[in-house]
Amino acid sequence: MDLMEKSDEEIIKIATPIWSNLVKSSNIKDYGGFTKDFSSQMLYGANEVELGKQWASNKLLTSLSEQQEVLGCIRRDKFITVLYKQKSNTLAGEFLGRLVLGMEGDMVKVFGATIY
Repeated sequence: MDLMEKSDEEIIKIATPIWSNLVKSSNIKDYGGFTKDFSSQMLYGANEVELGKQWASNKLLTSLSEQQEVLGCIRRDKFITVLYKQKSNTLAGEFLGRLVLGMEGDMVKVFGATIY
């Protein structure tokens, strides 16, 4: 599969279930579920203790709404970033979610995931 050749709509169909899983897993602090689509590079930096600290200290990360809005896709080098407008179930306002996808072998994997 050549990820870079896919249309934005095709990328969004791939990305949205991955983002939804990240939201769901983050809300329930499920390390295994949260990291299941991570690239080996991401897994290296996302150990269970560090993620546990983030979940404990940042209320946003455990109160994400399961509803989100895709803002668009950005292509750079061998990666595609999908941007989401994300809300919280407990915090006011809107937040920006960023999901970076790329290929690892023949699998689409997460190379970055952040929320601001």
